This record gives sequence, C-alpha cells and structure tokens, in this order.
Amino acid sequence: MYFYAARQPILDKEKNLFAYELLFRDSIDNVFPDVDGDEATSKMVEASKFNLGISEFTGSKPAFINFTLETIEQGYPEMLTTDEVVVEILETVKPGKKLLSLCKDLVDKGYTLALDDYIHQPVWGHFYPFVKIIKVDWQDTSLEQIKEIKIAIANHPHIQLLAEKVETYEEYNQALELGFELFQGFFFAKPEMVKTKALSPSQIAMAELLYETSKPELDLASITSVFERDVSLSYKLLRYANSPIFRRRSEISTIKQALVILGSGELKRFLGLMFATNVNPDKPTELINAAMTRAKFCEMVAQDINAPVDTSIAFLTGLLSLIDAILDESLESILGKLPLAQEIKDALTTKKGVLAALITLVKLIEHADWDKTATVMEKLGLSKEKVVKDYNEAIAWADEQSQLAQS
Repeated sequence: MYFYAARQPILDKEKNLFAYELLFRDSIDNVFPDVDGDEATSKMVEASKFNLGISEFTGSKPAFINFTLETIEQGYPEMLTTDEVVVEILETVKPGKKLLSLCKDLVDKGYTLALDDYIHQPVWGHFYPFVKIIKVDWQDTSLEQIKEIKIAIANHPHIQLLAEKVETYEEYNQALELGFELFQGFFFAKPEMVKTKALSPSQIAMAELLYETSKPELDLASITSVFERDVSLSYKLLRYANSPIFRRRSEISTIKQALVILGSGELKRFLGLMFATNVNPDKPTELINAAMTRAKFCEMVAQDINAPVDTSIAFLTGLLSLIDAILDESLESILGKLPLAQEIKDALTTKKGVLAALITLVKLIEHADWDKTATVMEKLGLSKEKVVKDYNEAIAWADEQSQLAQS
C-alpha cells in the first residue's frame, strides 16, 4: 500500500537539507480541501507507521506533518518517534488552554513543535517557550507583519523562522537578510542568475556519454573513447566497477572491461551519480536529488504509457529537466551546446509530446497538485496506483544514489 504524499524539502541557510514536509492527500481523486484535516493526518500517520514507513520516504531527515487539535488530542504524534517527525500545528487551530497543555506535554516527551502559516496574535506568546519553529508564508505575509513577528519572539532566541513558498533566489536572499534560518519552496530548483558560460572539458565528456547512453544500442568503442579522454572519469568508472557492492571475483583493469561487465543499466546509474556529484558541486544536494528522482520516475513510468517511449531517453529527459538551475544558465543555451537526442531537446524546450508530459506529471506530484495530476495521468493512460508506487520508488532510488555518491 502506498499513500499519496509529495515531499517538499526544507533547507537551511547554507541550502543544506534540514527536513521534508510531507503533503498528504487521501487519494488523487479525493483532493484537498475536500479531505477533512483530521482524516488526512490520521491516514498519513497510519500509512507511514504501518505501511511505507517515514524513514523510507524522508531518509534520515525529520518529516514535518500537519496536525489538528483533534489529532494531537488523540495522540497521533506519539505514534511516531521524536526524531522522525516535527509536529506542525495547522493554522486553523485556535490557541487555547487545551492546546497549550497538549503542546507542553509533547515537548516534555521530546517532540519538536512548529506553527504553520503563522499570523501573529499576542495570545501565541504563551506558546513560544514550547515552539521551536514558526513558519511564515512568504507570499502572503507583509514586511511589516514579519517585523512584528520578530519583535514578538525577540526574547525567545530558540525559535527559528521558516520562510515557506519561497520561489526565487531574490526572495531567499531577502528572507535570509531578515533573519530567517529555514526555507521551503522551489527557489533552489530555478537558476540563481542566468548567464552564458563555456562548459568544462569534463562537462562536455559527460554530455557525450549521456548522448551515447541514450541510444538504443550502446557503441562501446565511442563510449570507451570518451572515457579514455578524461582521466578523472576513467578513474571513477574503474573504482565504481571494482566496488564491493558488485562482489567481483577478479579486479577490473580496463575501461572496456568495466563497460562490458557493468552493462547498460549499471552504466547509466554510474553516469547519473557522476552527473549528480560533478556537474556543479556548489549546488544544493537536494536539487541534484530532485533531478535523479525525476530521471528514475520518468524511466519507470515510460514503461506503462500508451505511446512507445525509450526508457533510456525518458531517464535522460528527467535527469536534464533541472539542468538550467544546476548550471545557472538558460535551458536553450545549455541544450544548444550538448550533443543530445533531438527528442530530449524538444521535450524540454517546446514542452510538447509524451516526454514533456512525463516532466509535467512529476512536477505536479512534487507540488502535490493532485487534481491536475489526475488529468495528465488520464491522458497518458496511467494507473494512479502505479504512478504513486513509481514516485515513491524513484525517491528511494535517488536517496540511495545520493548516499553512494557521498560515501
């Protein structure tokens, strides 16, 4: 059983991953706000506790989960451990003595509390000793209101301000200057500053390899030639092929031998890792993780749609769908320099066709826009249960690759 949830990353000031917020829906058909808040929370806890498991969805990071007064009163937060959940009190919950008592009890038990979509009222001051994080909707809160909040919490330095719905780097920098420490939104998935620059030799080699592996039949001679021109890539390929996870009986000592033994699937995985770790090491790891998730998701979903799509092409399209944010350059400029299959370029630039629809689908899931997701799935002839399963598995795969890259 899979639950319908999208995860949105929460980053710290250095753009490192701090946590995820899990955005739950009862099903793709039963979209929020038609789902009762209590029911949504209870089903999220039930599914994450007894079926998928939060750790499988968020790795080692805590999950921000919305709770109503009723679900807190019924003890749902305590079904999860203190290190895997941040208890996010919904903005619809009114402050009162009952809520205050429940909050104190949760903190005494070691839980972390956050106030969602905070609008300042003096009565919330009674809760400040127990609240660790205050979330502010960046798109719906004025500068004057933010300053009012900062004054109100001045005597509680343990409280961190989290800016949510931050969509651009300008907004991120403005929030940073105002003292926010945590950030949620898709600012990190957009270019910081669009500019034109030459690709490094290593990036060009990577582009050639991505192109070669997008072909239905691998050309070992061409791929070997590219590797042999880049000492760093060659070393990493041999190291990867000889890693303990493959349990080789004898050492692999040549590029061609490594390519033959790894095969198409493992080679593509290796190139994904190299893409993730080398294309721009200064970027947030969560951005690269998102690209890897999209790649795997598109690859898996491509097997089930009503039109013939090469899964390798789908994988690369997903992988490159965030390349403009990764390189801080316009998509058109980047694709003009890369020797990629034309159908990949068309999908990313014209946003038309089946491959483009796959990218649209995964973007909608990332934003938890389930009603539009259902429309795209219907056009592609996809089962919603299979799509959710593929998305969950793509997340787990990308997390695994990220951990391998850092090890």
